[in-house]
Amino acid sequence: MSFASEELRDRSTLEDAEETAGTSRENARWYAVQVASGCEKRVKTNLEQRIQTLDVADRILQVEIPQTPAVKIRKDGSRQTSEEKVFPGYVLVKMAMDDESWQVVKNTPNVINFVGAEQKRRYGRGRGHVKPMPLSHSEVERIFKQAREQEPIVKVDMAVGDKIIVLSGPFKDFEGEVIEVSPERSKLKALLSIFGRDTPVELEFNQVEKQG
Repeated sequence: MSFASEELRDRSTLEDAEETAGTSRENARWYAVQVASGCEKRVKTNLEQRIQTLDVADRILQVEIPQTPAVKIRKDGSRQTSEEKVFPGYVLVKMAMDDESWQVVKNTPNVINFVGAEQKRRYGRGRGHVKPMPLSHSEVERIFKQAREQEPIVKVDMAVGDKIIVLSGPFKDFEGEVIEVSPERSKLKALLSIFGRDTPVELEFNQVEKQG
C-alpha cells in the first residue's frame, strides 16, 4: 500500500471526525493524545511551539498534562515536593478539529496517536485508523477536578516486606523486616530479633537503611 493511499485513508478518517467536532473556536473540544512514555512535558513544549510557528492558535487552544501534588520523603526524613501525572503517557489538547490542526498535533515528535475509535481498513488486513473522539464534558470535569482536589501523594523508598538494617539508636546494627510504613509520620515498624524473639519496633526513616 502506497504512502499516498495511507494519507488518503487518514484524511478520510479525519473528515468523519470533523463532522461532529466542527472547526470554530466555539466548538473546540478536549482530546486525549497518547505520547511516548516519559515524553509528556517534551510533547507539550514542542506542540505549544508548533502552534505558534504554524499559526494555528485559533484552533489549538490549550495543551495540558493533568498533575497532582506529590511529596517524596528522602532517607534523611526531608521532604521534596513534586507533581505526579494523573494519566502517564497522555496529554490533553483542547482544539477545533480540522485537517490542519490534526496534522499539527499528529506530526509533533513523540506523539503516537489520538485516543478514539479504531476504524476498520476498507481493504486488506491489519489495523485500521483511529477516529479522534473528544472527551465528554463530564470526563473533562472529572479529570481536572481530580488534579485540583486530590490530596498530595506521599512516596517513600520503603515498603512492607523490605529488609532493613538499623543505623542508629539503641537497636543499631540490628536487622529486620518492615511490617508497616507511615509516610505522613516519616516512621516505620520493623520486626527485629531481640533476645531471640521477633519484636515490632517503631523507627524513624533516617534510622534505617534498606538492604538488597
